[in-house]
Formats: sequence, C-alpha cells, structure tokens
Amino acid sequence: MFDDPLFVNVKVPAKPLTADDRMVEKLLAINAFVRDNDREPSATGNFEEKKLARSLKALRESGNGNLKDWDEFGLL
Repeated sequence: MFDDPLFVNVKVPAKPLTADDRMVEKLLAINAFVRDNDREPSATGNFEEKKLARSLKALRESGNGNLKDWDEFGLL
C-alpha cells in the first residue's frame, strides 16, 4: 500500500520529545563540549558555553539518577 506513488511524500510524524529526552540531549551536548575542550563549560564563556554551564548546573541540581548511562565524564 505504501509503495503507491501517492504516498511518496507521506512521512510518519515524529514522537514529541519527553522531558527526559530533552535532559539526555542536554547532557550529550555537554559531553561533546567536554570532549572537545577537556573541561566543563564555564559560566564566563561565550553564549553557547554559558547555556551549557547553566544546563549542567540544572541537571546536577535535579538529582536525576537515570542520566548516569549518558554521563561519560562523571559530571553528575
């Protein structure tokens, strides 16, 4: 049925991100920063670095233990 040319441009809608998904994405971005810079993001850096520093602080304060699987550098 979906091989029909009529359905060529039909795409399955993506599931909306959950709060946990967003936290994992933030932690992965922080991991990438640490990997590239050999340090944690600082609140005194450029705008993107400041955002990562604030996200890291919020993740630490949330005490969300289910992020340990994605915590490459023991940041939490």
